[in-house]
Amino acid sequence: MAKFHYPYQKIVDLKSSERTQAEWILSTALGKLQDEERTLDELRREKAQRQEEMMHSASRVVSLSQLRISQDYIRFLDECIERKLDDVCSARRDVEISQGKLTDKMMDEKVWLKAREKSAFRFRQELLLREQNELDEMASVRYVSPAHS
Repeated sequence: MAKFHYPYQKIVDLKSSERTQAEWILSTALGKLQDEERTLDELRREKAQRQEEMMHSASRVVSLSQLRISQDYIRFLDECIERKLDDVCSARRDVEISQGKLTDKMMDEKVWLKAREKSAFRFRQELLLREQNELDEMASVRYVSPAHS
């Protein structure tokens, strides 16, 4: 029995490889987004903790310089949070871009897989037709042979 050989198999393999690479890129982008969000959460917790400490220190005698240092640090944390928010937005954009590229690669791969599937189907149909023709020819030869004897 003849074996199916798809002439564009290397393209199908390339499309599969491109999809896999796009999956890795998306995975990396998601990991970076998670890291940025985790760091943002840590900064927010640190700020909340410092603010809480300042509230408790209001009931105690605290020097003006300590109060100023605490306020400056909270201001610094606010600036860090603002920068981190920009980093998170950038990471989200990267994830969205990566998702779009992955979707495109998956669609492209699917087109080539469908083309290979159709080609394999046509090959099987032609093979069945050839086998049927051979069987028909053998049957007609057997039918005609005894008639000549």
